[in-house]
Amino acid sequence: MAQISVNNLTFSYEGSYDNIFENVSFSVDTDWKLGFIGRNGKGKTTFLNLLLGKYEYSGTITTATVFDCFPYHITKEQMELCAAEFIEELKSRCELWRVICELEQLHEDAEILYRPFKTLSPGERTKVLLGVLFSGENDFLLIDEPTNHLDQETRENVKQYLSSKKGFILVSHDRDLLDACVDHVLVLNRQTIEVQSGNFSGWWENKQRRDSFVKAENEKHLKEIGKLKQASERIAAWADRNEGTKIGYDPVKEHDRSPATRAYIGAKTKKMQSRVKQMEKRINRELEEKEGLLADLEQPVDLKLMPLSHHKETLVNVRDYSVTYSDAKNPVFSNLTFSIKKGERIALHGENGCGKSTLIKIILQKTGFMEEFYQRFPDGKPVFTESGVCETASGLIISYVSQDTSMLKGGISCFCKENNLDESLFCAILRQLDMERVQFSKNMEDYSAGQKKKVLLAASLLTSAHLYIWDEPLNFIDVFSRMQIEKLLLEYQPTMLFVEHDVKFREKVATGVVEL
Repeated sequence: MAQISVNNLTFSYEGSYDNIFENVSFSVDTDWKLGFIGRNGKGKTTFLNLLLGKYEYSGTITTATVFDCFPYHITKEQMELCAAEFIEELKSRCELWRVICELEQLHEDAEILYRPFKTLSPGERTKVLLGVLFSGENDFLLIDEPTNHLDQETRENVKQYLSSKKGFILVSHDRDLLDACVDHVLVLNRQTIEVQSGNFSGWWENKQRRDSFVKAENEKHLKEIGKLKQASERIAAWADRNEGTKIGYDPVKEHDRSPATRAYIGAKTKKMQSRVKQMEKRINRELEEKEGLLADLEQPVDLKLMPLSHHKETLVNVRDYSVTYSDAKNPVFSNLTFSIKKGERIALHGENGCGKSTLIKIILQKTGFMEEFYQRFPDGKPVFTESGVCETASGLIISYVSQDTSMLKGGISCFCKENNLDESLFCAILRQLDMERVQFSKNMEDYSAGQKKKVLLAASLLTSAHLYIWDEPLNFIDVFSRMQIEKLLLEYQPTMLFVEHDVKFREKVATGVVEL
């Protein structure tokens, strides 16, 4: 067992005026199964790259261990090859038989190593790369979001697999995965960094208790400061009035006043002013104790949604529906029957490649929503034959969140103009999703994957619609924002069709599940 010690780490990207890390210090053991938690854009992936030596920084990172990182970068040339042909390029001295052994633990046949990498499903690719990652010895492994785009069965395989390993940092926003796989957490709070033993749920329970205590302490300090300010202002007013009586007096009303009275009044005023100064010191002391109390407090703002009400009760009706791509022999899915009524939130569920995204695109196409999209990207239009019924209510207004964020380029202003969004409201929603204002001046291609997804979600939330269609909306989205969105959907109860592999989110939000 070795240690990774980080001391006074400071880092910012070239050309950026905000530091990702500033004078950060902590240490972790390489024997731990460490979950890495934090808001989008806080620097989780950046920190992994710093460990790998990809960027220059000030401060020190001290360790005797060797790092390896998931996911590996796959080149265009490698995409055309079988994985067995290029695994040594990904990890030096990687032996094929070790990768096969790891694949067996992942419940995957070694046959996938001998198929062109581009033909593998997202789950199969993830398993190959994890097999390569864990095929070495004595490496400390850095694993960045291994379950994005994976179906439920593959997630379960990866979860069981990682829970049997040790010696890694796992970056993930999947609460179920973190609970099953980690024994320590490294948390990037708003202002501080903490290392704690236990899984996500244990840390979250402690954090809620700590946040409640912090809020109570803050209220106590505010009340005390209020009382002291009132008392200070009252005594200061008395002192001023008293001081004003030193010179000049009414001989009729104050016939017993002697020349020594002026000195007495002055002494009394001085004593009152001394009490005011003491109270000011107490106020400053209370303010110092209050300062920093709320620095790490998570207080997600309640989001708002403005769903439209359609005159028809059933918005989507699918009956005995089958779809086959023009270049395929077998249907993507067949004999599918379900409907979406007003107020229902239907989750599409099934393994990768079962047709969830295909079905979503067909429904979007039938509403006319995708026509402009297909005009700009004609290669994206699915060519298929269909049988059965798939119909949508007339005049249906859709709000759509795509899996893909690669189209996001340029600044926020251009994005809002292209999508007819009110820029000030759009930025307000991004702030509510905890996006820093400094990000608004950057180009979206420089955003983290989670920040890009928040752009699409903010656009959807700002669009009033009869039906909200979200295709894997939570990929890369941080845990706090996931909870925020859960609360929103349960409060406003929009009509939805969505695909999401986050088990806890689906269990809380969905009113029905359609298995493909």
